Amino acid sequence: MTIPIFHVDAFAEEPFAGNPAAVCLLDEERPESWMQAVASEMNLSATAFVRQMDRGYELRWFTPAAEIALCGHGTLAAAHVMWAEKVVERAEPLRFQTKSGILTCEHTGDIIELDFPATPPTESVPPSGLFDALHVGPGFAGKSRFDYFVMVESEEIVRSLEPDFHALRGIPGIRGVIVTSTSQDPRFDFVSRFFAPGAGIDEDPVTGSAHCTLAPFWSERLGKSAMTAFQASKRGGTVQVRVEGERVVLGGRATGILRGELSDYPARSSRSDS
Repeated sequence: MTIPIFHVDAFAEEPFAGNPAAVCLLDEERPESWMQAVASEMNLSATAFVRQMDRGYELRWFTPAAEIALCGHGTLAAAHVMWAEKVVERAEPLRFQTKSGILTCEHTGDIIELDFPATPPTESVPPSGLFDALHVGPGFAGKSRFDYFVMVESEEIVRSLEPDFHALRGIPGIRGVIVTSTSQDPRFDFVSRFFAPGAGIDEDPVTGSAHCTLAPFWSERLGKSAMTAFQASKRGGTVQVRVEGERVVLGGRATGILRGELSDYPARSSRSDS
């Protein structure tokens, strides 16, 4: 028995850009250990698992190291696959049941829009060693539901960051760190980068869930509800954001790169029998 698996570049204007994710379409419930083993084998920043439920679809996301509670690019990739494979018709909105509640997705022209919960940062004292690990001077620091948040003075600083990932990994209670500034490029309102060594990802190319924090933060400061963001990783990616009360709508494109079949090997908790 085999399971369909797809490789999709999410938040990408063209192939081999944005953030790659794997998507598995499941026909039945699978053990968490098996899903984690698949995600570790795929070794991408996220592997999404979709399973049909009585009402809608269950969606779970795993990094190579752990399950995560919210993932934008994995959701975008999953929605793209569902429509491309005609699991649902393109005109039909998708409802995913996730660890962060119901997430809906729909097509708007050639953009896929994701309705996500807003996770604005609260200004707070940064944990010891955070600024040193990022190699930046003291500035605004906050914390969202999932991540630490740092605003720096310029896009140049954001783009030139070379964090100490070992030091970041040692900071307790951290999924990741968002670093951001306004953009010098008139096409974009703000730029960011996202580092998550504690989740097994030194730098994530484009992070949808981080924009649930970035969007309300910059909306308040720039006086805009709709903005265009750029995540300035090596691959890079554009994210359209729109703040709607306690929700954030994320918009982006996705490109299918590879379609295959995953052999249904059972996950093993140890390799002592090898």
